[in-house]
Amino acid sequence: MKNIAGKKVAILTEDGFEEEELTSPKKALEEAGAMVYIVSPRDKRVKAWKHDHWSMELPVDVSLDEARVENFDALVLPGGVINPDKLRLNKSAVAFAKSFLDQHKTVAAICHGPQLLIETGCLDVRNMTSYPSLKTDLSNAGARWYDEEVVLDESLITSRSPKDLDAFNEALIKALASTDKMEEKSDTVKFKYSQSM
Repeated sequence: MKNIAGKKVAILTEDGFEEEELTSPKKALEEAGAMVYIVSPRDKRVKAWKHDHWSMELPVDVSLDEARVENFDALVLPGGVINPDKLRLNKSAVAFAKSFLDQHKTVAAICHGPQLLIETGCLDVRNMTSYPSLKTDLSNAGARWYDEEVVLDESLITSRSPKDLDAFNEALIKALASTDKMEEKSDTVKFKYSQSM
């Protein structure tokens, strides 16, 4: 396991995030030494969705209005059908995510999480994956969609669903530990993540 002590990661979410898609990366990042902060438009707590029902609530560490991109090394966008749909209608959330992309900071989005990124207007010719139902939406936004467990494009990391969480978490931690921030050209970095990397 890579050590990423001192790295600061924002997990941007609204009510309705898929529970495992937030808790699994959060745990993996913290175990690797990162400091993880839940950022949300919600004041105090955010509520998870688990498969087909509401589940746990988690405290909000930083209000979206107070969050500053320069204070973080990476952004994680969990999925869930409800959460990204709410965030993509929030201008502050869109601007927050766009700033990470503009500054070439690590952005990791899983399942329906990439929905928010569509609103940034920054996905033209980016290599991505997502939950299959977003394939057309991402393609219409200019992205090149692949059916892979993890797709890397420079500092952008995407995965399809909770079944890809192990690979997603490993790719995220590897990106944070990397000094070159995956500087390869975007048209050469699409691949299925493997242990041999």
